[in-house]
Amino acid sequence: MIILGIDPGYAIVGYGVLEYKNNHFSVIDYGAITTDAGTPFNRRLEHIYDEMTELFNKYRPDAMSIEKLFYNSNAKTVIDVSQARGVIMLAAQKNKVPAFEYTPLQVKQSVVGYGRAEKKQVQEMIKRILFLEKVPKPDDTADALAMAICHGHSSGSIVSGTNLRIRNGI
Repeated sequence: MIILGIDPGYAIVGYGVLEYKNNHFSVIDYGAITTDAGTPFNRRLEHIYDEMTELFNKYRPDAMSIEKLFYNSNAKTVIDVSQARGVIMLAAQKNKVPAFEYTPLQVKQSVVGYGRAEKKQVQEMIKRILFLEKVPKPDDTADALAMAICHGHSSGSIVSGTNLRIRNGI
């Protein structure tokens, strides 16, 4: 199963593409979609949509794993991130890729085994699980890889088997 993990944002969208097969992960690609602060917001959203569409076309993932948003103290930030997240979800829908949402607590539990783990602990486990020399930067990229790992660990044989059957037209 090919999993596209996404850490949503409007300045930086982290992504990680992993293959999950026989309880093992293989790194296919990871990086970040970035938008410039001076760019009008609607153009930033368009750029995110276009880049997400390119990722879907290039890697043909079986599933997209994305972080559920939680409200913090800055309402404007959460609204803007929500808009970017909506564009990402639309890109997944238009490309017929099922999206799965996970909370930060679920991701930490899946990657580290402890839902209250520190960011550095999560990053160290990502490095170990994926046999990487160093923690990917920016942090949004590492977070996206954690999202993909979480989905791999969370997807049962019924879900992953169904996704693969649909993808292969069975």
